[in-house]
Amino acid sequence: MRGGWTGKVLRIDLSRGKSVVQDLDPKVAVDFLGGRGFAVKALWDELPRGVDPLSPENLLILATGPLTGISMPSSGKLVVAAKSPLTGGYGDGNIGTRASVQVKKAGYDAVIISGKAEKPSMVVIENEKVEIRDARDLWGLDTYKAQEELERQYGKSSGILTIGPAGERLVKFAVITSEKGRAGGRPGMGAVMGSKNLKAIVVKGSKEIPLADPKEVARLGADSFRDIKSKENYDFWVRQGTMATVEWANANAALPTYNMSEGVFDGYDKVGGNAMEKVYKIGQKGCPNCNMPCGNINEIKEGPYKGRDTEVDYENIAMLGPNLGIDNMNWALTLNLVADESGVDTISLGSVLAFTTEAMKRGLVTPEEVGMRLDWGDGQAFLELARRVVSREGFGSLLAEGVAQASQRIGKGSERFAMHVKGLEISAYDCHAYIGMALAYGTSPIGAHHKDAWFISYEIREGRGVVSEERVRKLIWMQNVRGGFFESAAACRLPWVEVGYDLEWYPKFLKAATGLDYSWDDLHMVANRIYTLIRAFWVREKGGWGRSLDTPPAKWFEEPQTKGPLAGSKLSREDYERMLSWYYENRGWDQNGIPRKSTLRKLGLDWIIPELEKVVKLAE
Repeated sequence: MRGGWTGKVLRIDLSRGKSVVQDLDPKVAVDFLGGRGFAVKALWDELPRGVDPLSPENLLILATGPLTGISMPSSGKLVVAAKSPLTGGYGDGNIGTRASVQVKKAGYDAVIISGKAEKPSMVVIENEKVEIRDARDLWGLDTYKAQEELERQYGKSSGILTIGPAGERLVKFAVITSEKGRAGGRPGMGAVMGSKNLKAIVVKGSKEIPLADPKEVARLGADSFRDIKSKENYDFWVRQGTMATVEWANANAALPTYNMSEGVFDGYDKVGGNAMEKVYKIGQKGCPNCNMPCGNINEIKEGPYKGRDTEVDYENIAMLGPNLGIDNMNWALTLNLVADESGVDTISLGSVLAFTTEAMKRGLVTPEEVGMRLDWGDGQAFLELARRVVSREGFGSLLAEGVAQASQRIGKGSERFAMHVKGLEISAYDCHAYIGMALAYGTSPIGAHHKDAWFISYEIREGRGVVSEERVRKLIWMQNVRGGFFESAAACRLPWVEVGYDLEWYPKFLKAATGLDYSWDDLHMVANRIYTLIRAFWVREKGGWGRSLDTPPAKWFEEPQTKGPLAGSKLSREDYERMLSWYYENRGWDQNGIPRKSTLRKLGLDWIIPELEKVVKLAE
């Protein structure tokens, strides 16, 4: 390897208190790039089928990519992955954090953690020096206090990952956090970390990141940073970031409202980007090597957390504001702060609170069962229920299992409005009127998450409601770029998505970093390989597959929107099934969503066929 990758993987066994460094197989690097690609390859190869995600056997993987940490816009991402305790399938997320660069500078492409420590512990990595230290004094601290204490001990430039009390208590949608508000791993990566008695990971590296052509990387980087700042939308982006999406989503009837029953919200302007900019915003922050920071720091002006500040983006506010009927920014910010300090995913928290409120409105649960009365817009009640969720108290302990499990326990038809796919709560776009985005959620490889395909923007631009194979091919193309390339190269997609940074920059950076001449056709092949291996992992762990696992909840098909410019809209089940069939065909999967043998051979995955055939019969 000439550069881009360090060629080393650090393995840490918490049960034995040992660590070892292994060489990275160059073929794995070329075929899977890094990040998500490395993670799913390791999980397939090393996890026994059916392993309990919260057992010591599960692996917690931190993976960089060949672009991580180099002088390139927004190259400060780190993928965290494991078998998910929330969904039972493949789970991952990315964090923009100093830890990404520090892992690479310490000399590793990935860190793979197995086993379980006897007592609360932390891992400290300083280049070749790896220690497992006692962390009983940190156990129980919220993520902010843990971050502050670790920064005091190891310095603010250290890479620090930690979990909060929610991860310690194995809340199924607990996340891994960094730098007070940065979070990743929606499908319960924080719970996996907690199950290992691992409170924190600290990384300090002092090595140069190896590069095939350092001068060319520097030249491309300088040109790219200038290019991004010259973009027409740059100044507005820096002012509002993704928060401008509140107004945009409301105008297009896609703003999640009342547990995704509607796509418009009367009080949207009180919790949108304009309100944030005028009243609440006091600063912003970004990832390493980023010149278009997306983290908006807001001050809470009223309520029990008055004077505190919290970092938000669109997904946080949409799910903790309009989706709960809240039009007071102070309550949305307060709930976001509580989620961040506790270490739970804000999207899933907003979903379980909204689900419970709808269940109570429909008479399926009583105030006595929940322990309080819930009503749309009641921030005080939502704050109390959120506290019970993260502390697993009373009814909150059921909600800590996620909306899928909660709805199965409650029954009485509540499954029809439990807003998830594959067990992961749907992120912040109502899809009554957007069949392409619904399919993007349905086929996202970790469950319903927007990071793999923000297809709704394409639908709005190119025409809503189109049902065609061409539209499905475009969705797959988008998934391959976003979830295939960016999640494996471990770089941020936002320069491309938000200000129009040209995709053609990335093969140039890859060549300068690694010396390898990837074309976009090559990168789509890598992405197809990763998506298909992730699907195979799900099939193996679930013991089979069916189309219902790739289908959004019944509410979007059966209960139309009643307000706004698209009132009366709902999804057509027949059209969705046609789109799903085209999706499977174009992925090279059979009509149950299982990869075909011919596809596995074409992608160089023929070595998984024997293992997969222990579970299902594969079509040729």
